[in-house]
Amino acid sequence: MIESSSPNSRALFSAGEIGGMIGGACKGNLDALVGSVVADSRKVVPGSLFVALSGERVDGHAFVAAAFEKGATCVLAANERKNMVLTALGNKVPGNACLVFVDFPLAGLQALAREHRRRMKGLLRIGITGSSGKTTTKECVGAALSCAYQKDALVMNEGNLNSDIGLALSMFSLKASHEVGIFEMGMNRIGEMDELAAIYEPDMAVITNIGTAHIGLIGSRQGIAGEKKKIFSRFNGPQCGFVWEEETFADFLKAGVAGRVLDFGICSTIGLEHIENLGLRGWKLQWFGQGIMFPLPGKHNLVDALAALSVAAELKLDPSLVAKGLSTVRPLFGRSELFEGRIVLVRDCYNANPDSVAAAIDLCDSVDWTGRKVYILGSMLELGDISYEEHAAMGRRAGISKADALFFFGSESGAAHKEAISAEKDRTAKGLPGRMIFHTDDMEILKEAVLGYVRDGDLVLAKGSRGLALERLTGALFDAGLAGSENTGAKGANHAS
Repeated sequence: MIESSSPNSRALFSAGEIGGMIGGACKGNLDALVGSVVADSRKVVPGSLFVALSGERVDGHAFVAAAFEKGATCVLAANERKNMVLTALGNKVPGNACLVFVDFPLAGLQALAREHRRRMKGLLRIGITGSSGKTTTKECVGAALSCAYQKDALVMNEGNLNSDIGLALSMFSLKASHEVGIFEMGMNRIGEMDELAAIYEPDMAVITNIGTAHIGLIGSRQGIAGEKKKIFSRFNGPQCGFVWEEETFADFLKAGVAGRVLDFGICSTIGLEHIENLGLRGWKLQWFGQGIMFPLPGKHNLVDALAALSVAAELKLDPSLVAKGLSTVRPLFGRSELFEGRIVLVRDCYNANPDSVAAAIDLCDSVDWTGRKVYILGSMLELGDISYEEHAAMGRRAGISKADALFFFGSESGAAHKEAISAEKDRTAKGLPGRMIFHTDDMEILKEAVLGYVRDGDLVLAKGSRGLALERLTGALFDAGLAGSENTGAKGANHAS
């Protein structure tokens, strides 16, 4: 969870206002003032509103007393937990604080977030969703716009805090001085995008792509497309959306939207004049006569940059300022990070799905390299019933790649290992040299195997789902002195052509 601080020096709300806005029943001091909103009792500071949410592992209602002890002036809790909460408090609200009871605290938090956001008159709201590339696209849009607006005029949600809880809490970071909001909107269940769109009501919205991330929870790519399309659901005419030109579901996403929906990409981004692939150093772009050194490698990252340029073109911003801003983009943790040393390490382990794994393999395959290429591929999580077939497809793709060695990690990737072995038999039958193909679901065994194989001059790719924490492996490469621990993505790799 994140902590959301007051947008200015005065309070966000009084407890009575909160009750009135969300239809809650108040007990205690209606004049209690709230200066921040949190959903984690550990983040409570004096003046906080603590929202008690019931999760799979922890029930926030068990921490109401602790929240008051830390200085919370208001607590939002569920009616069905009323007796539990009051009993824990000795049937007395501490000090000058207040309790607000509603049927569903999450819905109450979201309604409160929407009402606070609506107070920010004149805020241009840009929303970004998609199966992959959301966070990078958000960072690209923010960078592209950064030099065209005054300092502190832009606001974005931190990291990928984009969920039904995270986006709502992020709304309380909005200040009256903000002119543009750039917020990532993620979903992993049916109906979640409806909630996010109702909170944020974007004026401009980007759908990066429709892939297979969370397909195990939604059921199909068509279903995912239907849910992602809901980012346009609050459009009523003047708003503008953007869809990737190569998206299979582009026609579906654009159909029936009450506003304009434009394509973005290599062929359709307005003002794009030239593209040069610099390998691991990223891309050199020419846009409206301006040169842009975009340091994130791979076509998938290029597409994210083009989405940002399309947004900037629609806003009719000064191209020189946009170019200056976009050139400042740097890789985030686990996303196309580059580490140089005795080896060159590409760390892309924040998430993994079939599309992003294929993109990572394509990127490393495309780089001219004098040394060996070593691909470490972790399991792709949340694929549901299609997990086996997608991991098998990953193994087939890896099996025909330009890797000199393949290391698979995680129980699900056993299917990938099997298919890669099969592809290897076909290669050796054609007289091609044999390769190391390895599989384990034990991190210590993986570390030993990789460290025993990797040597100076190798290009190493580490790609896997966040749940695998592949940074444990890359940390071992740092500790062994094989890869430098400083991200050099902006500088590029000496061996890349």
